[in-house]
Amino acid sequence: MARVWIYDMSKAQQYKEAVKNAKAKGRTPPARWRVMWYDNTGTQKSQACATKTMAENRRAEIERTLLDGTYVDPAAARAQFSEMADKCLDARHDLRPTTWWKYRGLLDNHVLSQWGELPLNKILKEDIEVWVAKLLKSKDDGGSGLGPSQARHAYRVLSMVLEWCVPARLPRNPARGVKVPVLPEYEHIYLTYEQVEALAEASGTLVTKYKQPTACAPINPVFVRLLAYTGIRWGEAAALRISRVNLAKRRIRIASTFYELNGVQHEGLPKNGKPRTVPIPEFLCHDLAALIAGRDESELLFLTRRNQSLRANNWRTREFNAAVTAAELDLPGLTPHKLRHTAASLAIASGADVKVIQTMLGHKDASMTLDIYGHLFPDRLDEVAVALDRNRHRALRDAA
Repeated sequence: MARVWIYDMSKAQQYKEAVKNAKAKGRTPPARWRVMWYDNTGTQKSQACATKTMAENRRAEIERTLLDGTYVDPAAARAQFSEMADKCLDARHDLRPTTWWKYRGLLDNHVLSQWGELPLNKILKEDIEVWVAKLLKSKDDGGSGLGPSQARHAYRVLSMVLEWCVPARLPRNPARGVKVPVLPEYEHIYLTYEQVEALAEASGTLVTKYKQPTACAPINPVFVRLLAYTGIRWGEAAALRISRVNLAKRRIRIASTFYELNGVQHEGLPKNGKPRTVPIPEFLCHDLAALIAGRDESELLFLTRRNQSLRANNWRTREFNAAVTAAELDLPGLTPHKLRHTAASLAIASGADVKVIQTMLGHKDASMTLDIYGHLFPDRLDEVAVALDRNRHRALRDAA
């Protein structure tokens, strides 16, 4: 028996009666043609088609997908996106709690309102492109008023759910290949050495309205320089313990990070779940040695004047932003995270290759590093041509 075939329902007495009843009530008669097939599990399936041409096209499509392994049960593909989104998010036990809640917020606020009630097989690439463009439009123009970065995150969450449905419910992810918004220039902020030093120095001179040093003024210069010259994340630096600083080998072991949920600080694994070792410039070792002297190895390296751990929001608003103003850095969009980008740019300019940058920053793979910082690597095509020319002459000369 053929695995996929077409059955003409007009031969069945039950169909003839259904047509007769439909005409009597002024309704559209049921579809005459039915595509029949056995799926990968041997279960018989069927789908009605209004015309023979539609049935033949559907038969050819099912035959092709069964042969090339992309077959998807039509019933599975009709599942609502919202149902699959909830299941996908519940399955992502690998995500950090902060990331999980960020994805949950993007789903609830921007993704489900557009796609939640649609079946998976009705989500098309061109509609996704229109939706991404709408995210960027102002609310006055009927859009969501998101910036490029947030729009990219919303798209990423949509794509994550659709990818999770491949191949069980979708043959392919319709979000693949959709153009995402280009980040504006202010998203790519890289400080110079002079700007880093100005920021570090200014951060150590901050005072409160009572003319007293701010909570983190004594440690700010070292903290800023550590972020800007090693590329570790803010939470990783705040959670760094003295025992993980090896000044003799000029290395820092990043094994944990701070994150906050509902105003409560927690300590967990770094973003990619893996510890890593980061090099320290020699000049920074002297600053760290002074900060470590006489203290217990189990202590956090950076503490406030009241011996409390640093809190992200407090430090950013009361220390970092104030230091940016004091240093007179006219760089709109400058955030503590931009110091991580600064570290990458300075390392690349110093000759570090992509694998070194990947290891230093803790990226999952080199492609991620290139996606973010590829434009900073120098064009070395001429170097290759010169080297080939030189080596050719040398080889021919030696042969002669």
